Amino acid sequence: MYRKWLALLTVAAVCCPAALAQQQLPQAAAKKKPAAAARPYRKLAPGVVKAVDSARQLAEATSRHDVVELLAVDPNFDWAKDVPFRYDVWSLEFRFKPMRMIWVDVPQRSGQMRRKLIWYMVYSATNTGKIMHPVEDSDRTYKVVAVDRPVRFIPEFVLESHEFDKAYMDRVIPVAMGPIRLREDRNRRFYNKVEICRNIEVGKTVWGVATWEDVDPRIDRFSVYVKGLTNAYRWTDAARAFKKGNPIGTGRRLWRKTLKLNFWRPGDEYFEHEREFRYGIPGEVDYEWVYR
Repeated sequence: MYRKWLALLTVAAVCCPAALAQQQLPQAAAKKKPAAAARPYRKLAPGVVKAVDSARQLAEATSRHDVVELLAVDPNFDWAKDVPFRYDVWSLEFRFKPMRMIWVDVPQRSGQMRRKLIWYMVYSATNTGKIMHPVEDSDRTYKVVAVDRPVRFIPEFVLESHEFDKAYMDRVIPVAMGPIRLREDRNRRFYNKVEICRNIEVGKTVWGVATWEDVDPRIDRFSVYVKGLTNAYRWTDAARAFKKGNPIGTGRRLWRKTLKLNFWRPGDEYFEHEREFRYGIPGEVDYEWVYR
């Protein structure tokens, strides 16, 4: 029976190729549907997204320090004093929408759901290239040139209260991402602080959301500190803190260049709503770069 059916198919293929095409399996005969066109992102009004100047400085690409580990062996090592340290420094372009709020049902350890008011901030990071790269000249002096290459983005957001000395780390709240995306732009993919960790190619932009829960509703003045937008840092060695035989780095302190965004909320703890948020604190700058 199988041979007879195969023979009939062979004859059909020779005499009528179209007939054979109709006898093929549905999976093979099914036409591929054209890919759906990408939906446009939501168009925002001018001024909704705030931009931050990366404030690059040539001095960030070099620093001078004593090599205390060597001087602890022999204080007469003059070549270990005031040694120049040079390194590549990159910066990402940061844009954000001021603080907002949204109610979300958050699962608890008990297995029940609890309705919480989530504070969140939508932001983007763009790799514009122009990494500061020290290069030695023929006369043994150094100059800084701009190079383009991918940058590893690992952000860290901390919300700190100026009145109550409280700090809140950005938390991963998966159940909040869907409602935030529907509200902000359902056609754009927003990442939490874990998902967004990646290499950003030159010219590429990633969008993320920083979320906080259980924020004290009495807070009026607060700042959001953002780390990971640059690898610039400073370091110092405490005087006479390192002794021969100690682990390398004993007594050393590092400060990372951090973006500080200032906000205030002229309201009370009884009726929280996002219309109370103000970008910038009266009498202070809207944002600044600090080392911490």
